[in-house]
Amino acid sequence: MREHGGNLDQAQQRFGGRAEDWIDLSTGINRLPYPVGEVSARAWTALPSRAEIEALHRAAQQAYHTRAPVIAMGGAQAAIQSLPHLAAPGQARILAPTYNEYAGVLSAAGWEAREVAELDALADADLAIVVNPNNPDGRCHSRMDLLALLPRVGRLVIDESFADAVPQLSLAAEADRPGLLILRSFGKFYGLAGLRLGFAIGHAADTDRLAAMSGPWPVSGAAIEIGCRALRDEAWAEATSARLARDCVRLDAMAHSQGWRLVGGTSLFRLYETPDALAAQERLARAHIWSRVFAQQPTWLRLGLPGSEAEWTHLAEALAR
Repeated sequence: MREHGGNLDQAQQRFGGRAEDWIDLSTGINRLPYPVGEVSARAWTALPSRAEIEALHRAAQQAYHTRAPVIAMGGAQAAIQSLPHLAAPGQARILAPTYNEYAGVLSAAGWEAREVAELDALADADLAIVVNPNNPDGRCHSRMDLLALLPRVGRLVIDESFADAVPQLSLAAEADRPGLLILRSFGKFYGLAGLRLGFAIGHAADTDRLAAMSGPWPVSGAAIEIGCRALRDEAWAEATSARLARDCVRLDAMAHSQGWRLVGGTSLFRLYETPDALAAQERLARAHIWSRVFAQQPTWLRLGLPGSEAEWTHLAEALAR
């Protein structure tokens, strides 16, 4: 498995404690998740109907402000796994540094995958990948710049897994253009990563192929029921976006007090430059707080946002030691 956050089992092996003793800030998952409420017995016992799946698609179209075709998948990762099979292998270019699954998945499927540092360097690729906002540094690209890139590549994939709180960045409304495919994660913003739900939004030529690869029941009945409920809850989404914005300022202030410099981030995680990221990670881990470090960037430390006030207090105390 490639290096990711969320590897709490490894932290436990090194630093002890039960899973419930830890605050996992190594991922970009909202730690105050959507309140699921009751889930019907049918969601667990019956195969999802086509009408139920289509209702989820309509809820996603409403939430993401698009009329383009939408298909539900088992998380954005499921869409990434299918990407190499939308066309014959060719040249893929990935705007980097970014989420490390893209290069590995494409290379394994026979694509010539190359990471590039600037948007213009994606031009002429058969497949171009941009994560917007980017993981892990939060770099953002305007809708205008991305649309200008579209005719210069064979297919442009925009991963908007962290775009829920910044809808003005999203190209979902333009996703019915041939060659443009948008990926959305449900679990991060809604804090329900274990539900394994995500969406691909694009021209019917692409979404039809992805749907065929996913099979007749691409997501569970529980994912459909909870997803519909959450995606339609505009008040919760607005309040959560506002809270996350305040919490980013709060976390940045705490990091600044340690002498850490903000490199970037999104509304769900922050990236800091530290004198020694491994030392900082171990210091927090001794207090059972897990963070993310990067082998290629030994000074980078990524922290998700704490959720409850108890978690904020625990982090403050760990930093004060």
